Amino acid sequence: MEYHFTCQERFVRYAKIDTTADPESETFPSSEKQKNLGELLVNELIELGVEDAEMDQYGYVFGTIPSNSSKLDLPTICFCSHMDTAPDCSGTNVKPIVHLNYQGDPIVLPDDTSQVIETSKHPYLLKKIGDDLITASGETLLGADDKAGIAIIMDFVYNIQQNKNIIHGPIKILFTPDEEIGKGVDYLDMKKLNADFGYTLDGGPVGSIEDESFSADALKLTINGLSAHPGYAKGKMVNAIKMGAELLNALPKGTLTPETTEKREGFIHPMSIIGGLEQAVIEFIIRDHDTSKLSIYEDLIEEKMKEVASANPGVTYDIEITEQYRNMKEVLNDFPHVTAYAEEAMKNVGIEPYCDLIRGGTDGSRLSFMGMPCPNLFTGEMAIHSKHEYVVVQDMQKSVKTLIELIQIWERNHES
Repeated sequence: MEYHFTCQERFVRYAKIDTTADPESETFPSSEKQKNLGELLVNELIELGVEDAEMDQYGYVFGTIPSNSSKLDLPTICFCSHMDTAPDCSGTNVKPIVHLNYQGDPIVLPDDTSQVIETSKHPYLLKKIGDDLITASGETLLGADDKAGIAIIMDFVYNIQQNKNIIHGPIKILFTPDEEIGKGVDYLDMKKLNADFGYTLDGGPVGSIEDESFSADALKLTINGLSAHPGYAKGKMVNAIKMGAELLNALPKGTLTPETTEKREGFIHPMSIIGGLEQAVIEFIIRDHDTSKLSIYEDLIEEKMKEVASANPGVTYDIEITEQYRNMKEVLNDFPHVTAYAEEAMKNVGIEPYCDLIRGGTDGSRLSFMGMPCPNLFTGEMAIHSKHEYVVVQDMQKSVKTLIELIQIWERNHES
């Protein structure tokens, strides 16, 4: 089948739009500028013949491509990517640069020549000799996470709308805000989406299928000390900041930390500490692929805090735990065909698939528990959340081919 790919041009257009999420905001979406991209995508979807394309008040973009199959009651498949970019690195005034026919030489980014993309630090590039890369200019991230996914889905829509010989069941398109700050599906109307199974397009290397994520909790520890004039504090003052420091010092250092763990190993990660003499607040994120271990880590924090409190009369504390997301594997285990179809699609277009795990979460983690089993597929986005971020054009094109094949597999494997 002949394809006319548009993902490169689309990606460059989308990357220039600032959609940085704001973790300090109390609005949804966290930054109104995310809707600028949403409005563009709605207009482009309508131009592509997706007649019901719209953006709701929260910034979610929806679209439907009706079935063109003679079979009845086919499952509805959703393809999803997020519009926001991470606040870790500037996303303002992104200048995408296309590097044609990459030959393995260091790429010096022109707006900050100290930023150099080299194969020694990015070994995936060794597999991409002769391909075309897109980078930023050195002062910002690129936004391939996840505008590569958006460009792939939009190119997929373009190709299936152009070629009516591609037989498929009903398809839903979903673009979400605020994924990078863990709020991507907070206000999503699942009844409106009305999809049975889904795939997020937010993965990295070609062939990767991520069907396992962390399970995640947030833990907030509030420590209350005792105030006294520092000149007359003997036997009276209990400094909440120092109690927090004692607690952190009592937690494991050679294990259970992000910097000492890999693969399926979990961790306790203090994200911030604020406060003063009378009160200090430490915020943790707790992560593991085994959900049952989260409570073990949380109990460890409380055990160590109890020890600090018992050694310092007058200290009180409070622990608040908030569930963030759970390992999608717990749901996908009951629907193995969702991953199997993606593997089959990749093989059919000449890609060797492999299942991988995410040391983090995606919209798909939460969507799976909201009733739409949803693994994550590759896009070619690499070195995400950094000035060295890049995407491989040919990887995006292979992802488009995968989606076209995948939607046909769903149609072929369903009895009429």
